[in-house]
Amino acid sequence: MSRKVKVASYRAVPAITVAFLMLCLGAAQETMLADEYQAQAMGEGTQVGQSFNVTVHINEYSTPEERQALVDAFNKAGNQGLFNALSKMKSKGHIAITGTLGYDISYARQLPNPNGTTIRVLTNRPVRFGESWTDSRSSEYDLSGLELDLSSEKNKSTGVLLPACKFHIDKKTGELQIELTQNPWKLVDVMNRSAKKPE
Repeated sequence: MSRKVKVASYRAVPAITVAFLMLCLGAAQETMLADEYQAQAMGEGTQVGQSFNVTVHINEYSTPEERQALVDAFNKAGNQGLFNALSKMKSKGHIAITGTLGYDISYARQLPNPNGTTIRVLTNRPVRFGESWTDSRSSEYDLSGLELDLSSEKNKSTGVLLPACKFHIDKKTGELQIELTQNPWKLVDVMNRSAKKPE
């Protein structure tokens, strides 16, 4: 049986809970040179001791109109509406994970934070044939999320990866919740491999 972990009660990623579905309010962003980030994903809880490499390649960032389309889709049809809306968006880049083919990024946002820049990514998770064939409950967790907090200080950048998650509104509190099938993965040794922008 899948193990549920609500991000709202998980200390490492409290900011993601609301931020992912308000989906990163911010100023409009223009098409730009490709950004690339590399990091090491470290397991926590039941995944402690496990690790793998993650590369995030972003060709362009999402627009405020795309953000609003996702918010509207979620308000209308919940997690399924969000999944459907993401499916219709053109690829913004790619996430590569060691040992897998990775997957395209449907939504990417870049925002300033007090110490540098925050990158947030949301996309549909490819559901494996075995999950679909056996009607596994894990197939309900059909989204993936990632956040990078890029610090202007050397070796201070961190992040978190949510490989399989889904969103819902808590009926008692009315708050947005994220459910996971496993603990989040902590991203360390984050490196910015982006091409230098022209002056």
